[in-house]
Amino acid sequence: EVQLQASGGGLVQAGGSLRLSCAASGITKDDYTLGWFRQAPGKEREGISCMNSRDGTTYYKDSVKGRFAISSDNAKNTVYLQMNSLKPEDTAVYYCAADYENYYCSSTGIYGVYDYWGQGTQVTVSS
Repeated sequence: EVQLQASGGGLVQAGGSLRLSCAASGITKDDYTLGWFRQAPGKEREGISCMNSRDGTTYYKDSVKGRFAISSDNAKNTVYLQMNSLKPEDTAVYYCAADYENYYCSSTGIYGVYDYWGQGTQVTVSS
């Protein structure tokens, strides 16, 4: 059974940084799409970044472009989201999701329905 474990959230002041991790277990396949999503209180969930391991395609939502960076360590089955210059509007629960059959990430957006989801990690940015 594939499981995703998201971690690394916390409370940080505006301008600070956090690194989220998404560790996958139950699968050793290196060919995947991994997406990061977030949901703020009272708002819909939005996809903010993703990557295809096969060709290295990445995507960033405009609101995080230039501040967030997605990366992977296949030896650890872990994908990271480095978040810099955090703003209060980045406050949300952050989720990672993976798909091992389809490439639901393009340079212009996240799409499709990911098969596997992590439990979410809270990020709170104070002003």
